[in-house]
Amino acid sequence: MTTISDVAALANVSTATASRALNGKSSVDPVLAARVVAAARELGYRPNGLARNLRRRETAVLALIISDVENPFFTAIARGVEDVAQAAGYSVVLCNTDEEAAKERRYVEVAIEEQMAGVILSPSGVPGAVEALRDRRTPIVAVDRPLPGEPTDTVLVDSRQAAKQATVHLAEQGYRVIGCLTGPSGVRTADDRLAGYRDGLRAAKQRSATRLVRRSEYRSAGAREATLDLLSQPEPPDALLVANSAMAVGVLQALAELNLRPGRDVGVVAFDDAPWAELLDPPLTVVAQPAYEIGTLAAQLLLNRVTGSHKDPTTTTLSAQLVVRGSSRRT
Repeated sequence: MTTISDVAALANVSTATASRALNGKSSVDPVLAARVVAAARELGYRPNGLARNLRRRETAVLALIISDVENPFFTAIARGVEDVAQAAGYSVVLCNTDEEAAKERRYVEVAIEEQMAGVILSPSGVPGAVEALRDRRTPIVAVDRPLPGEPTDTVLVDSRQAAKQATVHLAEQGYRVIGCLTGPSGVRTADDRLAGYRDGLRAAKQRSATRLVRRSEYRSAGAREATLDLLSQPEPPDALLVANSAMAVGVLQALAELNLRPGRDVGVVAFDDAPWAELLDPPLTVVAQPAYEIGTLAAQLLLNRVTGSHKDPTTTTLSAQLVVRGSSRRT
């Protein structure tokens, strides 16, 4: 049977460091923690959680409640959470809310009923959805969006700055009528990306116009309809900033229907780097968010709370990277 000492030896760290890393202690250097997690996964190490669970009267299970399981961004977050959790001897239950507050509340109830050790949540934004968790002092970490109300550990991406950078890039490529397709009003990421788009227009000394902005659900169908609507105007946009990869599918469908080519006819930049983005002709320019890192950091923060941390809640804001490809280059 593999022991914690075996993991420590493979990772070239002390046994104490390996133990702290696998229990999500924030005092461990992230590089060392990643090395320990990789070693534990390679050796198939599983901590003996029975005594621990009896002491805490909880299951060695974490709930990951996300808004869209089909979105590669959330899939990558889930992988990061699972890698850290499994190395620490925890299982992860994946719950998909479809941005519905009622489903979110139901999954919160399940987490309580099953005495799960903690919850990582992409909040719907509806106040009061997780009050029961707070009442029971179940540890919570919010990802992608802050949780309304009482502060909690949160891991975000600077969507506004990333959207600004992408919009400036389109302007620098020579596009002069830049539109924006974003998500529903009141959803933090959608609002931030719209604000960043407007910041970018100001930085590029281009005028913002309401007629160039459309909102829809974070889905391909809504984005397709919104794109067709935008491009049917007498003075249509010659470039589009798109708020996520699911919406990008709808945008590309609409362009194909109109016999328009990304880059040549309409510049396109979309949030999130999907596996298919480089396979397109031309490849899709994206704002790549560090989704896997969001998941690993969120899991480490949650495990730190589960093991008894009493530190004040923290908010960590990561940066996204603009990956320039053919869909935004003038050809």
